[in-house]
Amino acid sequence: MQTNVLYYGDNLEVMIRHIENNSIDLIYIDPPFFSSKLYEVIYGDAKEKRMFEDRWKGDVYHYVNWMEPRLALMREKLKPTGTIFIHLDWHAVHYMKVAMDKIFGYGNFINEIIWHYRTGGVSTHYFARKHDNILWYAKGDRWIFNPQKEKSYMMHKYGFKKSDFKEDEHGQYSMTYLHDVWDIPSVGSATSERMGYPTQKPEELLERIILASSNQGDLVADFFCGTGTTLAVAKKLKRRWIGVDNNPKAIKLAKKRLDFK
Repeated sequence: MQTNVLYYGDNLEVMIRHIENNSIDLIYIDPPFFSSKLYEVIYGDAKEKRMFEDRWKGDVYHYVNWMEPRLALMREKLKPTGTIFIHLDWHAVHYMKVAMDKIFGYGNFINEIIWHYRTGGVSTHYFARKHDNILWYAKGDRWIFNPQKEKSYMMHKYGFKKSDFKEDEHGQYSMTYLHDVWDIPSVGSATSERMGYPTQKPEELLERIILASSNQGDLVADFFCGTGTTLAVAKKLKRRWIGVDNNPKAIKLAKKRLDFK
């Protein structure tokens, strides 16, 4: 089976034709959210239009029925110790949790990670919606987990001699193990990694996931890869990778990003 490869097409067909069962260590997917929106970005000096459509003819059950066979096939492609992260938001995450419980097993649910970000836009009718939900499931009863740490800043300078406190420009901190709420900036207009593609996810988010849930040389797959954030981070972290998307513009941008011929 070929790795470090990009496929253009329907991920269901690609998985059937090209991906071996029990071969993948980690899957991360950022599928359509059932948002009923057309996402569009006008990018660069040439004012290039980059877009994809997240509109569905049916209700949320139509969306779930479309996702279920893909998720079932992804389970087959995972190694017995493999895991999958599915990135969603409030539109359909509760429906997909039920579907994932059915496909992977209720007992194989590991975490729901909340990715909190600060972006513009508020409402006068409800609290601002400023987080996404990432469901993490295992295929079996053993999986890869490399605990990660982050800076935890102190409200005051205590100066306890036995505590491993450090200090930077933001204040005094200690390194603590990550919990399941991640505060990571979104990809802003001035961010160097920005590809000018709608709903692009930050590399820091994928770096946490890949470091925690795979090892060097492992195979990481993203079957809704967009401009290749997962693949670029996997490559940087010395993992093998497979990417699939059905948007030709996204594939073109991913190839450029990966310096891929």
